[in-house]
Amino acid sequence: MPDPMTRRTFLGTAAAIGAATCLPALATPPSRRLIVGRRTIEVLGKSAEVYGVTGGNGRAGLLLEPGERFSVAMQNALDEPTTVHWHGMTPTPELDGIAETGYVAPLGAGEVRNFDFVPRPGTHWMHSHHGLQEQSLLTAPLIVREADGLDAQEVTLLLNDFSFRNPAEILAGLTGQGGMAGMDHGSMGGGTAPMDHSAMAGMDLNDVEYDAFLANDRTLDDPEVIRTERHGRVRLRIINGASATAFWIDLGARDATVFAVDGNRVQPVTGSRFPLAQAQRLDLLLEVPAGAVVPVFARREGDVARTGIILAAPGAQIEKYAGASEAAEAPVDMSLEQRLIAATPLGARPVDHQLMVMLGGAMAPYTWTLNERTWQQRQRLEVKPGQRVALEFMNHSMMAHPMHLHGHHFQVTGINGTRIAGAMRDTVLVPPMGSVSVAFDADNPGRWLYHCHNLYHMMAGMMSELVYV
Repeated sequence: MPDPMTRRTFLGTAAAIGAATCLPALATPPSRRLIVGRRTIEVLGKSAEVYGVTGGNGRAGLLLEPGERFSVAMQNALDEPTTVHWHGMTPTPELDGIAETGYVAPLGAGEVRNFDFVPRPGTHWMHSHHGLQEQSLLTAPLIVREADGLDAQEVTLLLNDFSFRNPAEILAGLTGQGGMAGMDHGSMGGGTAPMDHSAMAGMDLNDVEYDAFLANDRTLDDPEVIRTERHGRVRLRIINGASATAFWIDLGARDATVFAVDGNRVQPVTGSRFPLAQAQRLDLLLEVPAGAVVPVFARREGDVARTGIILAAPGAQIEKYAGASEAAEAPVDMSLEQRLIAATPLGARPVDHQLMVMLGGAMAPYTWTLNERTWQQRQRLEVKPGQRVALEFMNHSMMAHPMHLHGHHFQVTGINGTRIAGAMRDTVLVPPMGSVSVAFDADNPGRWLYHCHNLYHMMAGMMSELVYV
């Protein structure tokens, strides 16, 4: 089995592709600052040292106003290298915040790097693309507001999965280099209720057994309570920043309207339960009436574990909510994806170039591939500038894979062979033994990563490149 990717592999690959280039100097000083550092949080009554990305105001991540440029000086305050990918942004490739394609080296300890580009509006996020730092919570929101006229209180919810173990130990357990310590075998992730195997027969779920699931760094033992403003209208921006966990967003008896996914507007869809794969985002509009309390639960697929935040009208009494449900949640599915229609789809034009990627692998041995190759032996996809590209992901494995393409947003055009005029996205879930077709315009020349956004699948080989020729 090929070795999983390590920090040395990342650096070696970047060097082999070409010498790292220097970013051009900015004409004006950056208007914003981001600091990558360490912080301590409390999880289940225990302290844990994790990473974080904070702005000059000390808050996690970045919030840009309508029309504001992404003009940022990022400082690495760690004693180790890092990278931060601007997930959902479409800058030129040297500003993508990664090192694997060789445009820039990782950000060294103490180094400051400047970024300047026009951001995409919407709900996005930032996360490390260096080794396993993402698992240690090197994640943060990246919100670009729009002048959209919505009269609503904005609330951002960042979801993470959390372990007190070192992520390297988790990966070693999965790949068989450290026993079976990291494997969950599709079980409870710490829960106690039996799983409904009739709903999950043959599927692989939940590679990793986690200690907790976090909503804005907190569990349901001590959730964040957000008091709503007088009119009770809330725009809820939900980001799945978990490394290996898909969730169902569950509002109980309260309905909400989906109006954007991955930062892109869709025609409104109403419901109370919504699937959310790793790296995807969901914008909801909902009402919290006077005196009401609306728990926003994120329920882990195939598990009883849940986390969440509480939306509460002024003066409403808050009850305690358990961190586990009575029954295990179903696997995340394509039920929402099938209903989504892009508010601004790709323009109509013929397809110039067709590509297919086969997703493969298994839990044992723990190797995950694209077109039967790992990252080290990757077979790149090639496109030409200006082409309309049709790309089909065919999943030949028993596990779902959230596939992310850097530097582009694509339209979902088919699910399991059925044509749809679906959402514009940057990350799409490909179901077990199923297929998803997408289309995009090749309008951002360079070398771009595409990969599964389950961190451990990526590290075990499920990453490759799309290259303009």
